[in-house]
This record gives sequence, C-alpha cells and structure tokens, in this order.
Amino acid sequence: MADETPAQNPPMAAAQPPPSSATVSDSDSPSVLEKQDPSPTSHVPAVSVSVTESVSTTIAEKEEQAPPPEPAALEPDSSDKGPGKEELPPTPPPQAVELESEPPAVTEAPKEENPPAPAAETVVISESESQLPPAPAQQEVVTESESLAAMMEKEETGAPAEPTAAGTTTTTTTTTSAQEEVAAAVEEKKVPQNLGSFKEESNKEADLSDSERKALEELKQLVREAIDSNLFNSESKTEENPEKEKKQESKEVSIWGIPLLKDERSDVILLKFLRARDFKAKDAFVMIKNTIRWRKEFGIDELLDEDLGDDMEKVVFMHGQDKEGHPVCYNVYGEFQNKELYQKAFSDEEKRMKFLRWRIQLLEKSIRKLDFSPGGVSTIFQVSDLKNSPGPGKKELRLATKQALQVLQDNYPEFVAKQVFINVPWWYLAFYTMISPFMTQRTKSKFVIALPSKSAETLFKYIPPEQVPIQYGGLSVDYCDCNPEFSDADPATEMTVKPGTKQTVEITIFEKCILVWEIRVVGWEVSYGAEFVPDAKDSYAVIIQKPTKMTAKDEPVVSQSFKVGELGKVLLTVDNPTSKKKKLLYRFKVKPFCD
Repeated sequence: MADETPAQNPPMAAAQPPPSSATVSDSDSPSVLEKQDPSPTSHVPAVSVSVTESVSTTIAEKEEQAPPPEPAALEPDSSDKGPGKEELPPTPPPQAVELESEPPAVTEAPKEENPPAPAAETVVISESESQLPPAPAQQEVVTESESLAAMMEKEETGAPAEPTAAGTTTTTTTTTSAQEEVAAAVEEKKVPQNLGSFKEESNKEADLSDSERKALEELKQLVREAIDSNLFNSESKTEENPEKEKKQESKEVSIWGIPLLKDERSDVILLKFLRARDFKAKDAFVMIKNTIRWRKEFGIDELLDEDLGDDMEKVVFMHGQDKEGHPVCYNVYGEFQNKELYQKAFSDEEKRMKFLRWRIQLLEKSIRKLDFSPGGVSTIFQVSDLKNSPGPGKKELRLATKQALQVLQDNYPEFVAKQVFINVPWWYLAFYTMISPFMTQRTKSKFVIALPSKSAETLFKYIPPEQVPIQYGGLSVDYCDCNPEFSDADPATEMTVKPGTKQTVEITIFEKCILVWEIRVVGWEVSYGAEFVPDAKDSYAVIIQKPTKMTAKDEPVVSQSFKVGELGKVLLTVDNPTSKKKKLLYRFKVKPFCD
C-alpha cells in the first residue's frame, strides 16, 4: 500500500531567533508570516502578527519561594504494566498493514542556576517553522516479512511486552512528576524504533530505474497477451451466453475504474502490483489475475451501489487531507465497546461478511476519487484510533480482522501512504513487539505508533491542524450553521507553549475592521485571556476575555470576535503553568467594518 511521508526535520530547541516582528502576507491567512521588509511596498496589510514568549508568572513566583528540586532518580513506572500472560491481542484494524514507531521523547537538559532574567522575547513564526515536528526523525529496522494474516495464526499465545509511556522532563517539574516523566521516557525506548521514514516512490516512468522500467514493460506485455486471449474473463464465464460475454468483455479489463493499458493511469495500477511483488513481473501478473477474479466473485461493481446502511459510519470515515494531499481515513475501533454494535458486526459469519462488504464498499468509493495520473495522489493516509478498543479476548473481532487483512493484502496493494495508530494502549505495544521481527523495512516505515499523550502532536506532523477532526485535537468540525466563519480551507497557525511560559499572540490592526478568531490549546489546563490595546495614549485597554483557567472539560475551541473602531492591537495570551508543553492553535479573519 502506498508509501510516503517525507523525512521530518528535528525541531530547533537550542537557539531561538532574535527579536523581530512579523506580518501576515494575507490578512485572511494567519499561518503564513514573513519578516518585515525594510524596502517600501505599495500594499499595507490590514493586520500584522507577532508572538511574545515570557516566563510564566506562576512558575516565576514558585521559583523565588522555593529552591529548585533535586534531580529525580531514573526509576521505571510500573503502574502501566500489564499482566504476565494474555491471549493474543486483536490485530490492527482491517486496513493496510505498514508500520513506523514513534521516537522517544527528548529530555531537556537542566538550566543553569540563577540565569540572568531576559526581557520578553519576540518569536517570529514562519509557515515552515510552525509545522516543524516536535520529535526527531523516525528510525527504521530492517527485517524479513510474511503475510500478517498468516502471522496471526502463529501468535495464539505469548507474554505481552511491558507497556511504555511518553513524557519529558523540564526544569519546572516537581520531583514526583520528573520521576514519572523520566521513567516514561526510559520505558518508551523499549518500543522498537525505526531508522527513517519511507519515501513514497514516483510513478513517473522517467523516475524508474532501468530494472523497474524493464519489469513494467514485461508486465504490460503479459497483461496485453491476457487481454487479447480473454484470459481474465475465461475463468468466470457465465453458462447462459459465454460467446456474448467473450465479445463484450475481451475488449476491456478495468481495476478500480481504470481500464488496463488504455492510458498512463494504467501504469500506476501496474506499479502497485509490481511493488507488492518486488518488481517480479510474473508474480505481479499472477496477483493481478487473482485480483480480477476475486473482484468478480465478490461482486465489486454491484457492491458500489448496494445499500448497506449507515450503522458503521462512526467506525470508519473519510475526513480531510494530509500535508501531501492524501485523503485521510479514520478507523475508530473504540466504537465497538457498544455491545449492540459489536454483535451486529461480528457475532456470526454472515454479519462478519456484511461488515467486510461495507468496509470494502467504503474503500472502493474512496479509491475511485483518487487521481491515478503518474504525478497525482493514488494512496490513502490511514489513522487508527485504539482508544477503548476491544481487548485481547475478542475472538470474533480477531476472526474478522484476519479475514479482512487477507483480502486487503491480496487485492489492494500499495494503497496506504502512512498508517498512524493513536491512543495506543500497552497491549498493542506488546502485539507490535511480537510481530515486528516479521516485518520488512518497507512495512515498518509506514507505521507510526503514538501513545495517548502524543496522539494530537503526532497527527499534526502529517495533517494540518485545520484538517484534523476536533475530537483528535484539531479545529475541523462538520461545518454547517454552527460555525459559519471558518472551514477546513482556512489555515491555522500551530505553535508550542513551553512549560512555565506565557505566549502572547499580538495582532496589530492598521484599519477599522471586525476581527474574528479561533484559538485552542490541546488539553487546555492553561489560562487564556484576550484584550484590545489602542494605540492612542489617552485610550484604555478593553478586556475581551479576562484571564480564565481553561480545563479539559471546557469547550475545545474558543471562538471570539471584536469590532475594532480605532487602531491598536489584539492580544491573545496563553499562560502555561504546568510542567508539560502544550500545542497552541489559532487562526483569524478580518471582516469589513460596519457601523
């Protein structure tokens, strides 16, 4: 299945840029910030933005009153450890199976005692910097592979590996939290790490190597001969009128709505089968022949128009695109905690087959929307949410998963660009540990495993926050009358609020307008306030929202507006007194002023 996530650059944590101001190149697009150009320009923007970082008042007061805590001992946290013996956990959801694990957390070095107190620092956020990943480049381990569905039969028993957790330590943590976070970082290192992120190959013929181009031509010749001899249809002729079927079907053979050998899109289809079989043309041809036969036996053409109900629409759904333009598919298997829904999907063979047909139908409809041109997007980004996912004892789910995996591996090659598992529990880490030795370099490089505390942060590495559903830390909702101001097309700025610091987003207004904005801190547990400060010396600041402690139970996104009748600045302030870094998202629009 598909293959690409570009290698990520490590975050710049050592040095910060010198104080500078930033302006928004487009007043309706706050995520693109540029340094001010001293040369004169003909266009004056309506607003400009700068971000100021300072030490949190709460933390500063604590440090004045008490000496810094002693370094915490490195002691593993055993609170998350699982039982000594478990049944085979359920496999990943019935999707393409590729893997890349998340790198360990980075522990910050302690700061020097009594450092000089710096003045408030202005941080200029550019588009590229605002999307930098918070973790180092992923790593990869090369091993051999076999069918994952076949591996499931071997893994009937086995002791689960110890769970891991993510966390970082900072100079503002207490002794207790430092122990927990350092121990968590040590535990996380037990998860098999990758040595790099898999780069999706080009489908352009000019980019292929000589051996790959030769294999493609050989496969095209085999397919041409099969079409001319009607081989693809000969195994499934109807007894009613085989001559009529031969006359009609020998002219064209299609897969996923793409006629084979008709145009350059066909090459993209053939390359998928070649890559699934290591560019062995004869093996790829056998796979194509078997896939065409299976599609007829399964009734794919009729399945596209079949009404299978909408009971499962919260289990698997398509939503938004990643940064590379791949459509994103979310698999929410915690929905199966609903016993009625679980029984409806998996209680017997007939229901498991109906669920499989529903899942294949959704996949087929999604594939038909892909662009199969050589330079287009022909893969899907998969996200599997394992929060509250049924545990190791669900035999019915295991049977359905095994069946689905076999179908997907045999008939849908190279359709996954990335497979990200979020909210991963300890038992899945145990399962990954067991199957990891059987996976190839290519397979591992497509997997990303994110523990609950890292789920939103991991998604933002690959998917713009405005495209991430609100339940996963982003800003995207089902747009209707409930949120008329913003859509998935309105970009958001993403930034990190360090532990014990205060971030102030300063939006400078150069003309009368109505300013509308959204702001979110993932997980909250910070204070948020907003005010307008006029430029005129004899004017008073206007409190839009007084500093308020926001908790995880509050609304995830704060939406506000302010009618600006005079020039000045709108200040959005987030004070993070906690010992954990926080992800801050915001975006705004400037609307015409009206009396």
